[in-house]
Amino acid sequence: MHVKPLSDRVLILPNPAEEKTAGGLFIPDTAKEKPLAGKVVAVGPGTKEITMEVKEGDTVLYGKYAGQEIQVDGTEYLIMRQADILAII
Repeated sequence: MHVKPLSDRVLILPNPAEEKTAGGLFIPDTAKEKPLAGKVVAVGPGTKEITMEVKEGDTVLYGKYAGQEIQVDGTEYLIMRQADILAII
């Protein structure tokens, strides 16, 4: 299935959560934190007032509670407005 965001929305594939600490300890599923970075998969066309600054393939940082989680073909994605993105890295 192909997802095309509307207006100023962006579809992001979050980076995977860390499995081990720097010291080599495994992190249980209940203690894993959501990643705050991901790769842009699709971008909406923007609006008359908002020009899209991110593009497909960009790696971005976003807020902890930003976006709406959706599942497409068994893969978890986030869809959010461009304004919820903090930085392109």
